Amino acid sequence: MRVLLAEDHQELAETVAGVLRREGMAVDLALDGREALFRTGVNDYDVVVLDRDLPGMLGDDVCRAITAAEGTSRILMLTASATIQDRVDGLGIGADDYLPKPFAMAELIARIRALGRRGGIPLPPVLTAGDLRVDAARRVAERGGERLPLSPKEFAVLEYLLAARGRIISQEELLEHVWDEAADPFTTTVKVTIRRLRSKLGDPPVIETVPKAGYRI
Repeated sequence: MRVLLAEDHQELAETVAGVLRREGMAVDLALDGREALFRTGVNDYDVVVLDRDLPGMLGDDVCRAITAAEGTSRILMLTASATIQDRVDGLGIGADDYLPKPFAMAELIARIRALGRRGGIPLPPVLTAGDLRVDAARRVAERGGERLPLSPKEFAVLEYLLAARGRIISQEELLEHVWDEAADPFTTTVKVTIRRLRSKLGDPPVIETVPKAGYRI
């Protein structure tokens, strides 16, 4: 899952981004509203976590612009105000969910994941392929009943491939949804991650390479 976190408090933004990345998400940061809107026009985000009180351009205006562009990103609004009217207003301008500050990190993660699932074809909480089992909520991957020692990025790649349900996933699509904007599209980072993942998954092979197209399970 690729997430844009638009929050003007840099220390909070970096702390939250670090937690989300440890959960296997690819996270880009925007510290003001205009930067947030620019990034949504350049990148395809699954979820945009948007503070309402951004400098430069208010979060409400960013939300309206994203909604007007008819993109596929789901929007989670954050605000220091927790009144019912604020929640109603936020949902009324196009937000998909609303979370008042201060928030529990576990709830933020759960809400982001829930919005991510709503962005495409509904998926079961546990993804399977043969004896391979991935529990997205618990962040546990198993094969043949044995837990796999996957890194957050390896887990994210495996989850994305399983969620595709046999569709071929290109290297470019993996970079777009599993890595953040810091990833160099000309590096071998995807190939290296796939190689390590295959090694940990063991035999018989699970991930197929489709020449000149990508990967699939």
